[in-house]
Amino acid sequence: MKMPPFFLCCILSLTLTQAKVQAQTPNIIFIYTDDVGYGDLSCYGATQIRTPNVDRLATEGLRFTNGHCEAATCTPSRFSVITGEYAWRQKGTGIARGNAGLIIQIQRKTIANILQSAGYTTGIVGKWHLGLGGADGPDWNGDVKPGPLELGFNYSYIIPATLDRVPIR
Repeated sequence: MKMPPFFLCCILSLTLTQAKVQAQTPNIIFIYTDDVGYGDLSCYGATQIRTPNVDRLATEGLRFTNGHCEAATCTPSRFSVITGEYAWRQKGTGIARGNAGLIIQIQRKTIANILQSAGYTTGIVGKWHLGLGGADGPDWNGDVKPGPLELGFNYSYIIPATLDRVPIR
């Protein structure tokens, strides 16, 4: 399945790990994108762009027709979705540099931790833009941690920031 580039922003995919939980609990796929409006998907009425795979998800799952976001920019809105906290209550939640350190404290409870405690296996794919590594940023030549795995995600295949931000060292 080839997805349009705007879906590389943030796809958070959560699946179940226990057979007994699977019978009672649904799979959760949370698609979080930048610069996509309500009318940009054909399942919500767009006619210029066809989005058949998203349309199928909307047909077979739940459709949400009243959405709100924390901020008009990516870093604070991602921070809020993952932590459940209003981003502006924590310093450093503006638009993260390409080489920013992780802005979420690893002791903090996240949506990934909460879902894991309910029996889910969690993963994140796509644009992260919440920083990586310690306060000085990631060591691009070593282990890039802390990051999503230290925040409760079992799987991570991310783009650190937007594609126009070059890691500087």
